[in-house]
Amino acid sequence: MMLGLALLLEWGLGDPASRWHPVAWFGRWAAFCERLVYADSMLRGILCWFVVVSLAMAPVYLLHTWAGMAGDVLLLWLSLGWKSLLTHVRAVLEAPTLDEARAAVRMIVSRDSEAMDEAQVRRAALESLAENASDAVLAPLFWFVLFGPLGAAGYRMVNTLDAMWGYRNVRYRRFGCWAARVDDVMNYVPARLTALLLLALGRKSCWRHFWQQAASHASPNAGWPEAALAWAADVRLGGDVWREGRRDARPWYGTPQPRPLTRTTALEAMALVRDGLLWAAAMSWGLACVCQP
Repeated sequence: MMLGLALLLEWGLGDPASRWHPVAWFGRWAAFCERLVYADSMLRGILCWFVVVSLAMAPVYLLHTWAGMAGDVLLLWLSLGWKSLLTHVRAVLEAPTLDEARAAVRMIVSRDSEAMDEAQVRRAALESLAENASDAVLAPLFWFVLFGPLGAAGYRMVNTLDAMWGYRNVRYRRFGCWAARVDDVMNYVPARLTALLLLALGRKSCWRHFWQQAASHASPNAGWPEAALAWAADVRLGGDVWREGRRDARPWYGTPQPRPLTRTTALEAMALVRDGLLWAAAMSWGLACVCQP
């Protein structure tokens, strides 16, 4: 019942877009702690990570303990990013002009979008969709099944700190290393489950080629859902991208002769991910009934 109610809230209301959202509070708390202890040091980054997470878990635990099922439903709902993910991607794919599509894609990817053509905009949106299908939906469900609403909330904190600190730039290469590694560990299984689910829905038997492409990504996890979506939807994803004026060389994903990445094929790929998330929710509900009677 808890999972069903949380999913109904997510489907009906989505992720509340407000500066008072608990995840926004958590982000401000993490930024405050970073300002206090930051140094170009891995040890400082580990210390800051533990302080941020441990103190933030205290009110979460109190909500879980005192508010009963209502608190648990709230925790799980706020740990999911299902509706907002699909809404942002649809805004890119259905934008009436290229300029509007570029503006919409800037909301979900950290790439230079000014010179993107239509295919590049769609690729960026679908790659973000594939990665976040794991990060924002399947991973919270996975940790909920294992450890209940506290597991989902804890994962959301870990993922948020990775989004804030998990960069390989001058400021965060050492300080954010721990945040990035913990997120990699917690997303290891969900990313691969997402890939398997997409390939199953796309009815693709391409394990050897897919495996090689997924493993070629710089991230230990992001390549799995991205390559899986490329194969399952029969489109080409990946390729070099530009960030802050610098080219980031990346491999291509998909079949040797993919379909053109038109608006129609992109929307079909999004529908495939949506169906995969519905299956993931149904399976999570069944597993939760077994693991958390």
